[in-house]
Amino acid sequence: MRKFETLLLLSPELNSEAREALVSNFSAVIERMEGKVVLVDNWGMKDLAYPVEKQMRGYYIRLEYVAPGTAVAELERNIRIADGIFKFITVKLSDKVEELA
Repeated sequence: MRKFETLLLLSPELNSEAREALVSNFSAVIERMEGKVVLVDNWGMKDLAYPVEKQMRGYYIRLEYVAPGTAVAELERNIRIADGIFKFITVKLSDKVEELA
């Protein structure tokens, strides 16, 4: 098991229910792949340095989770087909993580 974080840039036009639905869907994907979500960090609405899809603002959410490497590919596949997500990035935080209690 490895520790990862994924940063999502969401459309500012999504309401809070749609954002929560996306996060719960992504959390379910991680858990289905035998991972565990450690932290969901809502950074909120921020100004962007440059326009992304003609928008100058975006909503940031950071997911921190422990999962096998195959879970990242499945999560990113689901992110790519979801509507309302402008950009994302996944970073490996640590190679070996003990099982969380």
